[in-house]
Amino acid sequence: MIQVNLDVMMARRKISLSELAKRVGLTVANLSVLKTNKGKAVRFSTLDAICRELECQPGDILEFINEEEISSY
Repeated sequence: MIQVNLDVMMARRKISLSELAKRVGLTVANLSVLKTNKGKAVRFSTLDAICRELECQPGDILEFINEEEISSY
């Protein structure tokens, strides 16, 4: 599963959801879907814009979580 850590990066950069949405050209609702890990996909252009504004790498926002390892604990 891919975990979206957008909320972590936003907190580190001290930027609100509405401010980031405005800067990257998305609606607050669409960015919220991504932030809450409910999105099914993200466009590279969106990821590029988010990384540019947050001055981070895609790997800072997206993380692979191996569900099989989690369930074996």
